[in-house]
Amino acid sequence: MLTFVARRLLTMMLTLVAISALIFVIIQLPPGDYLSTYIMELESQGEMVPPEKIAYLSARYGLDRPLVEQYAVWAFGLLRGDLGYSFEHELPVADLIGDRLILTLILNAATIAFIYVVAFPIGVYSATHQYSWSDHGLTLLGFLGLATPNFLLALVLLYLANVWFGTTIGGLMDPAYIDRPWSIGKVLSVVEHLIVPVFVIGTSGTAGMIRRLRANLLDELRKQYVVTGRAKGLPRRRLLLKYPLRMALNPFIADIGNLLPQVVSGSVIVSAVMSLPTTGPMLLQALRSQDMYLAGSFLMFLAVLTVVGMFLSDLLLAVLDPRIRLTGGAAR
Repeated sequence: MLTFVARRLLTMMLTLVAISALIFVIIQLPPGDYLSTYIMELESQGEMVPPEKIAYLSARYGLDRPLVEQYAVWAFGLLRGDLGYSFEHELPVADLIGDRLILTLILNAATIAFIYVVAFPIGVYSATHQYSWSDHGLTLLGFLGLATPNFLLALVLLYLANVWFGTTIGGLMDPAYIDRPWSIGKVLSVVEHLIVPVFVIGTSGTAGMIRRLRANLLDELRKQYVVTGRAKGLPRRRLLLKYPLRMALNPFIADIGNLLPQVVSGSVIVSAVMSLPTTGPMLLQALRSQDMYLAGSFLMFLAVLTVVGMFLSDLLLAVLDPRIRLTGGAAR
């Protein structure tokens, strides 16, 4: 087990190094850079930019260095916890995204918990009551969740929450608590404002996971070992929990690696519609303005979530299913 964990950690580090290089190259692909975009904006406003100022800004932001050197400075800075400098906001990236990153993690953790808590019992119930009225009703709700646009659902629920419960529109807390230290009232305000975005973002993920769990569990329930267990008189609940459900959970657990980045990327549009102070809207603006260090830090955050999610999936699958060999060798 320790050998497996060490090998996976080494693979994770090499993967993150390759991803960081790929992210830096992709950010540099569009023509120009932040400085050229900034100069074009000034010239469009009728302001002439002297060559001395261009040279000063280029040296200040490090844009006069070779791309390899720019990448090395950024990559080694990441190892030290230095995320770089935001050209547009003229602030260190770590200072700029600190609160947004915390709120994003809170929102994503709550959304993932919502998806699993809702999808698991509904998927099991639908599989064990196949073709019943309740199964058809839950299937209909699942398809509605997949088909309803998130931004439309967000607008409707925002209006209803404001009219029925007086929840302020936009943000993840009441404006009175912004820039104030954390307190019980501020925590309760965050919880109140989390309900709508968590429901909106988690709806599509919940619906898809319900369908997958239902299909996997139905496939397991039709296998011979389940039929044999029923013939021997095993209690239905015990038989369900001990074998078929454990086997059906493999894709459920494997989805953790994909679910973490999907929740973050899926919340970008919802965050923009609901004016949530998360990383999504800032990432879009950073990509538009070619603020490479700010955009690169956000993309590395998504990469870390993906790699860590895959690592957790591998460990949980190895614990859940004894048929999975940690050594990767063929069964003998």
